[in-house]
Amino acid sequence: MFDVIVIGSGIGGLTAAGLLARYGKRVVVYESHTVFGGAAHSFKRQGFEFDSGPSFYCGLTGAESLNPVKQVLDILGESLQTVTYDPLGHYHFPEGSFPVYSNLQRYQDEVAKITPQGSAELQRFYQRMLPLYAAMKEIPTVTLRSDWQLIPVLLGNYGLSLLKMLPHLPILQGSVGDVMDSTIKDSWVRRLIDLECFLLSGLKANGTVAPEVAFMLGERSRAGVEYPIGGTGAIIDAFVRGIERFGGVMRSRSHVNQVLISNNSVTGVQLQNGEVISAPVVISNATLWDTYTELLQPNDLPETYRRDALDTGYVDSFMHLHLGIRSDGLENLTGHHVVVQDSHEDITVPGNTCMISIPSVWDANLAPAGHHVVHAYTLEPYAGWQRDDGYEQKKRQKADVLYQALAKVIPDIRERVTLELIGTPLTHAHYLRRYKGTYGAAIPANQGMFPSTHTPISGLYRVGDSTIPGIGVPAVAASGILCANTLVSPQVVKEICSKLN
Repeated sequence: MFDVIVIGSGIGGLTAAGLLARYGKRVVVYESHTVFGGAAHSFKRQGFEFDSGPSFYCGLTGAESLNPVKQVLDILGESLQTVTYDPLGHYHFPEGSFPVYSNLQRYQDEVAKITPQGSAELQRFYQRMLPLYAAMKEIPTVTLRSDWQLIPVLLGNYGLSLLKMLPHLPILQGSVGDVMDSTIKDSWVRRLIDLECFLLSGLKANGTVAPEVAFMLGERSRAGVEYPIGGTGAIIDAFVRGIERFGGVMRSRSHVNQVLISNNSVTGVQLQNGEVISAPVVISNATLWDTYTELLQPNDLPETYRRDALDTGYVDSFMHLHLGIRSDGLENLTGHHVVVQDSHEDITVPGNTCMISIPSVWDANLAPAGHHVVHAYTLEPYAGWQRDDGYEQKKRQKADVLYQALAKVIPDIRERVTLELIGTPLTHAHYLRRYKGTYGAAIPANQGMFPSTHTPISGLYRVGDSTIPGIGVPAVAASGILCANTLVSPQVVKEICSKLN
């Protein structure tokens, strides 16, 4: 018998499992896929190693890192090798392309080349946001929890930091759009901020909570950006090693069919092969919708709660284009690009905003000699997709917009391709078992709270991108921390964290 069963090995599940194993709990992680990592896993094809999802990271190394991933890996005794780089990427608008530097002043100088007035307004925006980051960064995420005991933890250890936050309460409780409306009139810079919010949360400024963006701006200017040697898979491997070092068990190709409930309490899970595994605590790293429709029976939850939960808005899925390309003549290529195709279309329109990562710029071992790996993706709704006779044609048609975006960075991209993999919302839903291929919940700021890690069922918890704001790695890692810490006493957390100092 285990103390805790974790369903799914995404970053949220791995951080929860890692901490609980370190706290002395008997933990097992069941993963349906052949590889661990969820939306952050890596995969290999014909000598190319691809990131399935994120490639952008801050603070993976450094003693003062505030990245929740780094903090948990420290507790597990694991570390990563990384490559630092600057600029962190390039934005390509119809009005022009420019580098995005970690240093905010350099970034503003680039914006000034397009709109001097907008650059001055952007500085005022930063002056409103960054003091919130300065107060937030003094409270380590790894010490937080999601129950009432958070209050004595904060008051007893971080009272001064809380006092520093008081002047920023209006921002803390509001949206980025609120700050933008009071500081920025320039329409192009407003579009730029909408873009950065969209990249971070899947929502524009009016829907994105201010602390999320404040933290992002502060971290990228303070800690810079870096890429893990070995790709995103190196992060996952480090978690797996750490979990196993402290007695945790990792099981791939192990699909959980159902969470077992008796008298409104968890008793364990049943695997697809019929095996029943007992435990008093189950943590689901599946999405909100998959947890409540696939893992539970309809009568396991109060009817009103279940209905309201399943009505939660969600971020659309994506089209993905993974390419292996010849790299000759691309010596000055940089690794991250965001292309906005049409200024007259909303940035959230599928195909209008395309994200591009070329991580072999930093780690040449991800591709065969003389080649690069490329990952391009853009929003794509799940509705209308089906595996019928027109599926392959539709895939190529939808991928064409990604090729158009890539041509802004590599004009002869089509002639360079040696390997092409096209992923659709169906691909995402199938391999990652995610509801409609979504990347998580989309609850606009001021329009409701995220559901948190708790459920109405005793012993059942959730982690991942439908528990707290943000669809990025730090957000889901934080969800795992909050859940794990809630399952032990504050003293246990304090003792383990004190060993890092």
